[in-house]
Amino acid sequence: MKLADSTLTGTQKAAVVLMQMSPPNAARVMAQFTDSEAEEIAAEIVRLRKVDPVVAEQVMTEFRESALSAPRQARGGRELAENLLEASFGAAKAAGLINRLAVNVAGRSFEFLEDIEPVQVLALIDGELPQTIALVLAHLSPRKASTVMSGLPGSLRADVALCIATMGSGAPEAIGIVAETLKVRGGAAVSQQASKVVGGIQPLLEIINKADASTERSVLDGLDLLNPELAGEIRAQMVTFDDIVKLERRDAQLVLRGLDSTVLAVAMKGASEAVLEAITTNVSGRNLEILEAEIAALGPLRTSQIEEARAAVVRSIRELDAEGEITIHRDEEDYVY
Repeated sequence: MKLADSTLTGTQKAAVVLMQMSPPNAARVMAQFTDSEAEEIAAEIVRLRKVDPVVAEQVMTEFRESALSAPRQARGGRELAENLLEASFGAAKAAGLINRLAVNVAGRSFEFLEDIEPVQVLALIDGELPQTIALVLAHLSPRKASTVMSGLPGSLRADVALCIATMGSGAPEAIGIVAETLKVRGGAAVSQQASKVVGGIQPLLEIINKADASTERSVLDGLDLLNPELAGEIRAQMVTFDDIVKLERRDAQLVLRGLDSTVLAVAMKGASEAVLEAITTNVSGRNLEILEAEIAALGPLRTSQIEEARAAVVRSIRELDAEGEITIHRDEEDYVY
């Protein structure tokens, strides 16, 4: 449909602007309209089908000039944010969003811990309650938090893990007080960086996934005693060595391709038949011959050696899963070995 810019209605111009945007951005803009407005614009998009490039350019120029000439709002602050959120989502939802924002802003003050050594973090939190330590770890990156978790006494790890998994979102005031106390204690400056939402099973999973095998086992064994149901839920969501049987052939081959044959042979020691089959059927040719030779040459191994080798396999699975290179079918029925 070819039209001159002057013949287009406001709704048609809005449709033309959305047609020039990427689908995700257009969808976000469309979500700002009322249902009736969105229906009218969608109908115009269907009717217009194709717009003459000259007309589209005229509409976009008009839109750009209108946007640039609009009065600028220089006043910010919490009140303005609350008003905007209430107008967009209603008072109840806006209150929740504002509280979550306050929690995130308060959590920024923990970012200074990312720049100091884990042993220093351990010194700063030494003697604190498990709830306080959990609050701190939940604000750190998973890699830093897992290192700190590994340095905690074994008896304390499970208590901290339980607190992380069940804490929810902390009060901004409490978060700020804890962070300020650690800052003063450590004499460090705050780094104003973005923060992450704290609490819940997911942050704990990320910490455990970055930890070594002994820390992972210590945390889970401790949680078995403190909260068996929670421990079972966490195990169900974790990636384990046995999960290799849940991978498609292509995904399993991708995981195994990047592993050293010696490490893989050690990891297979004492594994179930299902796991052994999943590995050997996805290693072929010369690589399979090398792997079989490595397995034949193995003597007695310490449990810790096997666990570390399996941890290397698990790390490969987790990394490829996080990158979207493979898919783990977590909803499958339990396997009988």
